[in-house]
Amino acid sequence: MTVILAPMEGLADFWVRRALTDIGHYDWCVSEFVRVSGEVLPARVFHRLCPELADGARTRSGTPVHLQLLGSDPACMADNAAMAVTLGAPAIDLNFGCPAKTVNRHRGGAVLLDEPQLVHEVTRAVRAAVPASVPVSVKMRLGNEDGGRALENAAAVEAAGAAWLTVHGRTKRQGYRPPAYWDRIGEIRAAVAIPVIANGEIWTPEDAHRCRLESGCDALMLGRGAVANPLLVREVRGGVPANWPEVLAVLRTFGDGIVGTGNDAQLCGRVKQWLSYSRRRWPQAAELMEALKRETRLPALLAILGEEKRHCA
Repeated sequence: MTVILAPMEGLADFWVRRALTDIGHYDWCVSEFVRVSGEVLPARVFHRLCPELADGARTRSGTPVHLQLLGSDPACMADNAAMAVTLGAPAIDLNFGCPAKTVNRHRGGAVLLDEPQLVHEVTRAVRAAVPASVPVSVKMRLGNEDGGRALENAAAVEAAGAAWLTVHGRTKRQGYRPPAYWDRIGEIRAAVAIPVIANGEIWTPEDAHRCRLESGCDALMLGRGAVANPLLVREVRGGVPANWPEVLAVLRTFGDGIVGTGNDAQLCGRVKQWLSYSRRRWPQAAELMEALKRETRLPALLAILGEEKRHCA
């Protein structure tokens, strides 16, 4: 089974990718999207969103990082894809799934699924602009307002030369509200010859199993579920179930890693954001969140995490 760590804008940045791939085996992960609009971006923009480019486009554990682009102009997307490859990107992923209103207002993300011909043109232009050895993939939702054009978009992506397609099993309008329609992903998988990766609402190994059954996909992309339970990838692969001390260790390592990358209040917010996701799986996370929710000093917050870990040992 192939398992990929999802691109999660505003959440799965360099530090989160590093922490998650340090402790679980992902076949690859995908960067936050690089927003393309009207020009070839300078190298510093690519390096800011994908610092791993400086290390062979791999995380500290050696997990490959594919670079994701978001935009609607075929020529500009192609030029930026070529730029990304010169900087070391091993693969280019195209974002036709982002549901954010700001992105959609500027003709980016899931709204483009109303225009399958444009989806095709962007994908084809990027495929033509990068070497044949560099895979070009697409991530999309079932649709924008509805899923009526899902098969048309999938066919457009395939015809444009994409190596594989990742499908989040909801429309933009459905956002992140449960459920994800894994059976609709299965309809797409059956309609195209390229590999299809299933994504959406996989929080537990049981979810992963049902997703595989309903979608028919052997490849899964884990998103928010991998943050809520950092050991989810191990469980999905049939390994030992995670425990709370292991999760605390991940949070502490993550906190130690971000020291010096911002002011204390910002960095405390990053740890709390992750801890907040953990409440879905771990009741202890809610208690810990209450204990440190007003803490704005990173050393003090990390000390609380360390004390909690010792208490659980």
